[in-house]
Amino acid sequence: MRNPGPKESVRGKRAVCSSDNAIVTETVLATLAAGGNAADAAIAGAMVQAAVEPFMTNHTGTVSLLYRAAATGRYHQLHSAGTFPPHLPPFRPTRKTDSGLGRMPPSACIPGFMPGLQAIHQRFGTLPWADLCQDAIRWAETGHPVSSFEYGALLGELDFTTYFPEGRRFYMPGGHMPTVGTLFGNAAMADTLRHVADEGPGYMIEGGWAAAFVATANRMGWPISMADMSANPPRWIEPLRFAHGRFEIVGLSAPEQQGVFLSMTLGILDHLGLRSMEHGSAEHLFAMGHALRLGLYFCGFLGDPAVGPYDTDQLRDGDFHRALARLIRGMRPAHDLANHVRLTESASFRSDGHGLPGIPSCEIQSRQPSGSCELSIVDADGNWLQMMNTLQSGGIPGMVVDGIPMIGSHATFAGVSGHFDIKLVEGARLRSIVGHSFILKEGAPLYGLGTPGNVYCTVPQVVSNLLDFGLSVEAAIEAPRILPLGEDNRLIIEDRVSAATVQGLARMGVGMSAMPAYDWHMGSFQMCFRDDAGFLGAAADPRRCGVADGLN
Repeated sequence: MRNPGPKESVRGKRAVCSSDNAIVTETVLATLAAGGNAADAAIAGAMVQAAVEPFMTNHTGTVSLLYRAAATGRYHQLHSAGTFPPHLPPFRPTRKTDSGLGRMPPSACIPGFMPGLQAIHQRFGTLPWADLCQDAIRWAETGHPVSSFEYGALLGELDFTTYFPEGRRFYMPGGHMPTVGTLFGNAAMADTLRHVADEGPGYMIEGGWAAAFVATANRMGWPISMADMSANPPRWIEPLRFAHGRFEIVGLSAPEQQGVFLSMTLGILDHLGLRSMEHGSAEHLFAMGHALRLGLYFCGFLGDPAVGPYDTDQLRDGDFHRALARLIRGMRPAHDLANHVRLTESASFRSDGHGLPGIPSCEIQSRQPSGSCELSIVDADGNWLQMMNTLQSGGIPGMVVDGIPMIGSHATFAGVSGHFDIKLVEGARLRSIVGHSFILKEGAPLYGLGTPGNVYCTVPQVVSNLLDFGLSVEAAIEAPRILPLGEDNRLIIEDRVSAATVQGLARMGVGMSAMPAYDWHMGSFQMCFRDDAGFLGAAADPRRCGVADGLN
């Protein structure tokens, strides 16, 4: 049982893993030790993760994969988010809550988790499917120890997760929420996973669980059919590749927006001369805040290429980035605006009204639901893998079917800039902000990294820390993170910046608000890396409960 706090890295290994849970890391390494490859280990890890982290992921949500196959040297991307039947309007069975998952009532969607794992196993798996399910069955049956981190996360979502009686039975067995240190399991989940092991992932796609899911949906007023469960299969995609200095980055292609967002942000910062700035200085944060803001806005011009001819090349164009950098330079005032910032200060305090000393604290209104888990794995054969599995965009909001909890999708259906959006078109897939990348040096993988939690804006910051500022893996992960510059010309930042930086930003007219020093909404980077001698290492983020380890 782990909690947020300092994490140990590992080095000099022949195979490595980083996950946000000690149990999951144990399963991944055991799978590798048993002869499985990175894909096998990720499948087993994701199955366990959904059993022991029901506050972060589940067996119906989204799976996103970035994979480097050692045998061919090729890179592969899989998009397996939940899908929406194009002939039906959005179905939202839960009410709006004040915060958390229900703040924007989610819509029901067809699960993407099992179709995604099935596709990965069919293409890259080597071990028998049933073998990869055994740890998940065991932990669902015996229960996992509840950490203080999990307890807090569960407590904050009770209005949503216990909206239906089925949710109350799952999250409050016997009428009580599991407390710190007690075991939290579910016999019905274990039974469902036994069927998944024996009958394959199809049990939750066209088998017995799928039939129970459809029957529940129909009873609630969502008229889907069994045909809808497999009408829009996962999509294999060619990843996006682009150069940054002497490195090459392999990221996620559309309809994911992360690759384009990363390319835009790093390109703008390059034209602003970021490498000449002091890390953590007012100039650095001013440039980063503006670049993130523009990147998010222009990703509104991105979508599923199966729906429309979105001009991804224009968004990645160097001349376009240069022009945007000129606009940002023009925002630097010719006068000292510190007094202006002081006189017009109007910080929006957190809902509890409590401010941290020195800098007003601020509730992060732009937090997207942060329930997701990242896996970073490199096996002894040189297969590199980044996978996100998440409760986002899976199943019926607030419902539990045969021990499998679900939260639905926070996708919009007419959005421009934003995190999740989809058009109700046959075969369309969700535009989302999943964030993992490989960084290559001289054509070979050097870093594999990814994170949940405000993904869109944290990945560029950590990548820039590594490549532009040359920080160590640990320092790049630990450094304070910001949200994009707000429309009120304020930066919200983790509360670990110097007084000189605060004053420097004020002189440029930028106010500041602080979030906690290590805010878990700002992600949990799981990273694997290679040293000059060819040995492998792994690192985990202090903001959550991650564990990095490896095999000698």
